[in-house]
Amino acid sequence: MTREEKFMLEAIRIAEEGVRNGDGGPFGCIVVKGDEIVGRGNNRVLADNDPTSHAEVVAIRDACANLNSYQLEDCEIYASCEPCPMCLGAIYWARPKVLYYAGTKDDAAKSGFDDSLIYDEIVLPKEKRKIPFLKIDLIEASSPFKEWDNKEDKKEY
Repeated sequence: MTREEKFMLEAIRIAEEGVRNGDGGPFGCIVVKGDEIVGRGNNRVLADNDPTSHAEVVAIRDACANLNSYQLEDCEIYASCEPCPMCLGAIYWARPKVLYYAGTKDDAAKSGFDDSLIYDEIVLPKEKRKIPFLKIDLIEASSPFKEWDNKEDKKEY
């Protein structure tokens, strides 16, 4: 068994444990730095009453807290299943060096976790989406960006 397979089995074990505990869907994730697990997460949507408590997000938050960093550049992420669009975004923001996954989005869809609506909506013009995206034009909208641009001690990321 390879090193990667051993880590993936841990992500799968975490997913199964979360299901047994009633935390949420059948998803688990770990973050590895070197040969050490630095972050763990299972889907906690039901336990936390939070639609963003997906395994990857929970594991990324755990790893970042443990490493005292907002990025995971030297880390690997092992997800028991191919990430949904939200988790994919979180993974890109975290900047790991690689993502490994076991199950596919088709496997997830067969168990009722179908993300195709989100993938379909992303490419639509805002006015054609199922949830209206309505812009409110205010001159103040640029104020936070100006605040950021003028901040002398900002940390770029």
